[in-house]
Amino acid sequence: MARVWRDFLVAAFSALRKPDEQALAEERRRAIERLADEVIREDRRDADPPR
Repeated sequence: MARVWRDFLVAAFSALRKPDEQALAEERRRAIERLADEVIREDRRDADPPR
């Protein structure tokens, strides 16, 4: 989970430096997708009752 947040923060801080706009948009999209996937996995893990 920490890796996902790190990637998200790197993308957000990179936005402040105004690098290549297309590359930045792609990196933000990937970071948000990773964050969403991790949150979904955690929610499913919490919602699934132990067997």
